[in-house]
Amino acid sequence: MVLAVHVVIMGCGRVGSTLAHSLETAGHSVAVVDLDAGAFRRLGPDFRGTQVTGVGFDRDTLIEAGIEEAGAFAAVSSGDNSNIISARVARETFGVENVVARIYDPRRAEVYARLGIPTVATVRWTADEMLRRLIPEGAHSVWSDPSGHVVLAEIHFAPGWAGRSVAKIEELTGARVGFLTRYGDAMLVTSSTALQDGDVLHVLARREDVERVTAAFTADPEQEEQG
Repeated sequence: MVLAVHVVIMGCGRVGSTLAHSLETAGHSVAVVDLDAGAFRRLGPDFRGTQVTGVGFDRDTLIEAGIEEAGAFAAVSSGDNSNIISARVARETFGVENVVARIYDPRRAEVYARLGIPTVATVRWTADEMLRRLIPEGAHSVWSDPSGHVVLAEIHFAPGWAGRSVAKIEELTGARVGFLTRYGDAMLVTSSTALQDGDVLHVLARREDVERVTAAFTADPEQEEQG
């Protein structure tokens, strides 16, 4: 079960309003920030969250939106520069753990990734992709063989797994590490490759084992060693 968090969204266009409603439906609290107060019309009368008119990277505006209690921040305005600046403020000034920025120029994605800000380019954006990065708990299947018996899943891992080698990870979870993404670049691994904070981990497992593997990565690895 995913724990409810407070999410701040900068930008109340089609993307932002869709995210706001999806997150509320999932049980999370939401605050939406937009410079244009008229943009909040997209949220409709059923939206129960907070609406804040202001600049998305302004400190006082973000505090009014509850950024100090936020577990996630999405920058989905129409400007690349505004999105990346606000995302950096959320991450570096307020310490928000899960931050993602929408960009229109995919050539900038690698630059932003090296700043530690996950990005989603417009050409491959979907609301599900944004939600998956904001609330990363669990496993998300990204590929399956034709028989459906083997899946490649993106796995969220507990902080304690950082520093563990691929060999140790495979020993404790019974899954095969396919590859990982680090600073926006996909990389193949060896048995000695060590997992780092911020890595995106992709593992291969039998479909019937995905739930067990997910639970293993959610737990502290010391529990798996003792088990």
